[in-house]
Amino acid sequence: MVTGLEILLLVLVLAAVLGASTLIRTVRPFIVNAVVGLLVLFLAQAVFGLSVAVTPVVLLIVALGGLPGSLLVILLSLFEIAFVA
Repeated sequence: MVTGLEILLLVLVLAAVLGASTLIRTVRPFIVNAVVGLLVLFLAQAVFGLSVAVTPVVLLIVALGGLPGSLLVILLSLFEIAFVA
């Protein structure tokens, strides 16, 4: 026999799963953007030998800005305006 408590727990678990699914669907583009930006920054240093000072500010700009953020950091470092190692 199914009790009211079991039905309530089933509804709560279903609501939590749907909420988590919506949250992951919303955050996924930001995660992909951050990974691409960090990968570009790493490749610029490893392959092309550019010296960029990796600071928490640089990581925040690249993680939030993605590819445009990493290109901005690389250009500022290349022209020795900011983030010079």
